[in-house]
Amino acid sequence: MANMCEGRVCIITGAGRGIGREHALMLAGEGAKVVVNDVGGSRDGTGHSDGPAHDVVAELQAMGAEAVANDDDISSWEGAGNVVKQAIDTFGGLDVVVNNAGILRDRMLVNMAEEEWDAVIKVHLKGTFAVSRFAAAYWRERSKNGETNDARIINTTSPSGIYGNAGQTNYGAAKAGIASFTIIAAMELERYGVTANAIAPTALTRMTEDLGFAASEEAKVVMDPRWIAPLCTWLASPQSAGVTGRVFEASGAYLAVAESWHRGPATKAVDDPSEVDAVVRKLLAEARPNSDMFGNDKAN
Repeated sequence: MANMCEGRVCIITGAGRGIGREHALMLAGEGAKVVVNDVGGSRDGTGHSDGPAHDVVAELQAMGAEAVANDDDISSWEGAGNVVKQAIDTFGGLDVVVNNAGILRDRMLVNMAEEEWDAVIKVHLKGTFAVSRFAAAYWRERSKNGETNDARIINTTSPSGIYGNAGQTNYGAAKAGIASFTIIAAMELERYGVTANAIAPTALTRMTEDLGFAASEEAKVVMDPRWIAPLCTWLASPQSAGVTGRVFEASGAYLAVAESWHRGPATKAVDDPSEVDAVVRKLLAEARPNSDMFGNDKAN
């Protein structure tokens, strides 16, 4: 289906590079009008430049697409409100929010500083919340006024958040929070014609280039961030109507649905602490082990 996002107004945060840039290119190629948000900072969130956002806008405009740049900090209340307002003021509405902005400050728990925790939680988790909140308020107001929405929130979580990865308690906690945020937002916003889903991408970008993912040229092809964009584009389109509250995994190796927490083996309640050891060990023996970073079972 050509131009599957024709005329849809999309905000993409963190769209100056990597996965966000690929989202912008493909969405614009499918007819979307795009607000390219990026503060142009370094991987750890320091610094500011409007260059990356404007560079991507130039690419999109060269394709014949409608696009504008935004360099607001979406982890701030004011910045999140500004990017939503810019989309509405520039293009007359808003259909899709892709929350993709993020930073890394990896550290083992015993060495992590307070500011390393706070910065990562703020950009990923608060940034996702803040932009979604302003967009949701806009869609709710439209609904209250008798207008219909076919709107989307598409969040970026991570295998680190849904499966776990050593050295990333801050990043993993933020991404796990985003996955849960997505499920709850889907419940709350369905009445307004809004779906909420999340993507857990695995890709070689500036964020991951030194983490050992690209051991070969073949791996670089499989880990190219362009593999994430088709799923995002489909989720942004009218074709995905009715799909909500789900977490997807995407890479050049697979496309998958991540299944959320389910209650495993259970037994009647125990009120004697001396009985807990035997009961819990039996339950653990019956339960599936936690998965590894790739979603596969590993030994307890």
